[in-house]
Amino acid sequence: MIDWIAFLIVSVASMFSAAVLVSLYSLGLRLLTTAGRIPLVEPHEFTGAITILPPKKAAKQLKRARKAAAANPLTPGLKRLALYAGYACFVLCAIAVLYGVYLIVPVLHG
Repeated sequence: MIDWIAFLIVSVASMFSAAVLVSLYSLGLRLLTTAGRIPLVEPHEFTGAITILPPKKAAKQLKRARKAAAANPLTPGLKRLALYAGYACFVLCAIAVLYGVYLIVPVLHG
């Protein structure tokens, strides 16, 4: 017989934890952007001539990101605080993922 209450608890917990992980990651990206770190991937070429971003488009995106970073009204102290808070969000996200792996893998329970 299926325990529907346990099924509901697992479903709600998984939806909640997924929402928390996505929120932490997006908040971390937002804080890094606010701090002046530009999350732009430089163009790289891989085997088979796959390019992530054409150089012309990458230069345009980099110019736009630098312009936005220059218009940032935050003081250097607030930018540093936003940078550390962004890194803290990524650390919390990694901790949550590792805890999820700990809960799933029974060998880790000892």
